Amino acid sequence: MTRREFVKDVAIAVTGAGAAITIVPRQVLGMATTPPSDLLNIAAVGIGGMGRTNLINLASQNIVALCDVDWGYAGKGFAQLDNMMTGLSARIAAPDPESQPGKAAIPFDREQAKARLAGMQRLKDVHLPKAKRYTDYREMLEKQKDIEGVVIATPDHMHAPIALAAMELGKHVYVQKPLTWCVAEARQLAKRARETRVATQMGNQGHSLDDARKTVEYVWAGAIGEVREIHIWTNRPLGFWPQGVPRPVKPSQPADEMKWNGPGVDARVAAAIAGSFPLPEKLDWNLFLGVGPKVEYHPTYHPFNWRGWVDWGVGPIGDMGAHLIDHSMWALNLGYPSSIETISTPFNKASYPSATMTVYEFPSRPAAEKNAAQGNLPPVKLTWYDGGLMPPKPQELGEEELNKGGGALLIGSKGKLLHETYGVNPRLLPKSRHDSFGEPAKRLPRIPGQQHELNWVAAAQGKAEASCPFEYAARLTETMLLGVVALNAGKKIEYDGANMRVTNVAVANDFLKREYRTGW
Repeated sequence: MTRREFVKDVAIAVTGAGAAITIVPRQVLGMATTPPSDLLNIAAVGIGGMGRTNLINLASQNIVALCDVDWGYAGKGFAQLDNMMTGLSARIAAPDPESQPGKAAIPFDREQAKARLAGMQRLKDVHLPKAKRYTDYREMLEKQKDIEGVVIATPDHMHAPIALAAMELGKHVYVQKPLTWCVAEARQLAKRARETRVATQMGNQGHSLDDARKTVEYVWAGAIGEVREIHIWTNRPLGFWPQGVPRPVKPSQPADEMKWNGPGVDARVAAAIAGSFPLPEKLDWNLFLGVGPKVEYHPTYHPFNWRGWVDWGVGPIGDMGAHLIDHSMWALNLGYPSSIETISTPFNKASYPSATMTVYEFPSRPAAEKNAAQGNLPPVKLTWYDGGLMPPKPQELGEEELNKGGGALLIGSKGKLLHETYGVNPRLLPKSRHDSFGEPAKRLPRIPGQQHELNWVAAAQGKAEASCPFEYAARLTETMLLGVVALNAGKKIEYDGANMRVTNVAVANDFLKREYRTGW
């Protein structure tokens, strides 16, 4: 039972007895103080990377517990808060840089920056000293009864087990993208969210941005007509984490006997990076492995680099798909694809390929409920590119180049829509179309402060609807992960989304799920 439920039940009981219950009013506590009953008690699991950012954005709440399998790495992240605050303070105080010819100015919202700075300070001064610390999330959930919401920012393979454990106890859950490691887990989380009716949110923060909502509204307004073709790209993993590399393996033959052909060079690379590396003192490697298979520790796996290895991550499409495919799926109500084909550079089944291209075919379908006036929508072909692969540049851009970091291009019967990662900077092509069409009508609510994490808090408190609940996030994640399924299948797959089944390549169904390690 949460504190909120307790207060409600006690109020009913006491009122029924002919008495009155007193709630301390806000003004008694001071105008700048939020009553404790208005705060959500939050625990975070996985706080060394994106989890730390989530905590900063949630610092206005009551952070009661922190959990990580590597407190050495997590501690280094928290130790950086002072330098981060110094840098952000300097940026707030500095004037905006002069715009460069031919380059769009990078917007800087000082008010949002000040709020972030306050969050860092509060995290450092208030929460870190008092929050209880754990290494095993199971112990945390068993022992600490005051937790109301759980933020999960672990490697991908542990999202589902932790989220399910939290929902089983009636906790609200916020899970970083991708929602899960495999398709079956996404279905399971969506089902459990419906059953428990807790507030859920996936951490694709772009879903709460004003620009992202404008992107959807352009499509709904018919600004580019019927959309039948979409191109989406990211530069990941370039420069971020290793992919297309062999697993570290000690050589089985002397180096001078190894060949210099393709397999021989791979063997040399595997041997070169192999070695006996001491386990970091504060890392629980068994808990890091979790539901994944038994693998010996190596620094090429952790921290952060896990994303490129198949045991724990799902590659670039898992990292950035939720920030890029999201808006097309949302605007066009894409649902499940009917076929998926992934082609790539060589795939060794240990780490994801250096670059992939995935082609999705979506059948005709009804428009989104909020855009039902458009009736049925035509089939759509969506192509995903990563690792430096790019779609052809639309001629309407002229001298401007596509943003190599990532973006999406929707091609319609009346024009084209281009946006960058997270759905930002949406614009119509050609420019004359953009100028003549003007702003689309606002048909989607805006998220206060564009704050994705606090929107989840408001949903947990019954004050708002979650921006990206599991009902939607699971379908988006499934679409992303089907690209990985097709990669593993090695051929084009036909998909029956209603029954979660690949119909033409039987073995591909094995890639929709995973066998958990013994004991998990």
